[in-house]
Amino acid sequence: MTPWNWIEQQFKRHYLRLFEAAFGRTPVSPETVDTESVRRILVVRQHDQLGDFLLSTPALRALRTRFPEAWIGLVVRGYTEPVARHNRYVDELFVVPETLDRWTPAYTRDFARRLLAGWDVAVVLNTVSHSLTSDLIARFSRARWTVGPAHRRFPGTTRNFLYNVEVPVAEEVRHQSLRNVDIVRVLGADAPNLREEMTLLDSELAAMRRRLAEAGLPAGEHFVLVHPGAGKVRNRWPAERFGIAAGRLAKRFGHRVVVTWGPSEKTLADRVVRELGDQALAVAGLTLRQFAALCRLADLVLCNDTGSMHVAAAAGTPLVAVFGPTDPAEWKPWGEEFVAVRGHDLTCETVTVDQVVEAAE
Repeated sequence: MTPWNWIEQQFKRHYLRLFEAAFGRTPVSPETVDTESVRRILVVRQHDQLGDFLLSTPALRALRTRFPEAWIGLVVRGYTEPVARHNRYVDELFVVPETLDRWTPAYTRDFARRLLAGWDVAVVLNTVSHSLTSDLIARFSRARWTVGPAHRRFPGTTRNFLYNVEVPVAEEVRHQSLRNVDIVRVLGADAPNLREEMTLLDSELAAMRRRLAEAGLPAGEHFVLVHPGAGKVRNRWPAERFGIAAGRLAKRFGHRVVVTWGPSEKTLADRVVRELGDQALAVAGLTLRQFAALCRLADLVLCNDTGSMHVAAAAGTPLVAVFGPTDPAEWKPWGEEFVAVRGHDLTCETVTVDQVVEAAE
């Protein structure tokens, strides 16, 4: 648990009712929002999950389409900042550091100065968990309208009191990108295209091509990227099966196989490499943006249902992802080139190699 999470939980437990009385906003109807006067929009999406953030990028695209001349600020956590960096729909990025020591006096003053620079609308994109920190950032921005979903109320409160515009939430199963867009739709914003998006620089792609060439994969050579890890153990397909599936695809299409891994996942990658032998090229020590660049250059990504899946989708590369207990109808990246394979008993373990290979073909 991060220090922020601990502080937030303690605050919710002991002080929230008093805070509602002191700082609660008077609710207004969404129809009263004067969208024609909106010039500055602050979007708060500082939940520390890669997938959750990337699934909200269609909402950013919707806001930019609806308000092409507006100044759009975006608040993210330090962990997700790399995938938010250079977003073409955002003019200003606010980063909430992961640790308290990063909140130096100078950093805090600059953050507060920009937060108080005058916002017409603050939008809180929370679709799964409800972050008090996000709500407070939106509230203290002093935006005329604070917009957020009318769900997941804090214990003991009567409503999501830090918003004055609450957006009704659909009860049926709904894709997470749609849920994010639902929130901004009250501002007249919509996104027919629900694909996740991440902006990569030409220089980053060129650097990755050079790195691959130095590792023995010449520019232009086709390859399948395998990322066998996942933060949640229940979301991990057996690593050996990734190796078998990738080997069959490589043999059929004449591709090489590049294997990557995240922190504490090298043993999983080693098992994939053992299955592949000389077909495999292991690439270690990648940053999030380097991993995204590698995904962009790949012909196909094989992975689990994890944040890396969303990074690959945001990079625009076709993928096959193994799903277990999580519902692909809500969490699979939007688009036909992104395929989810799920076990008959809703676990990863029962997914077969044949299923993955057939989905990839």
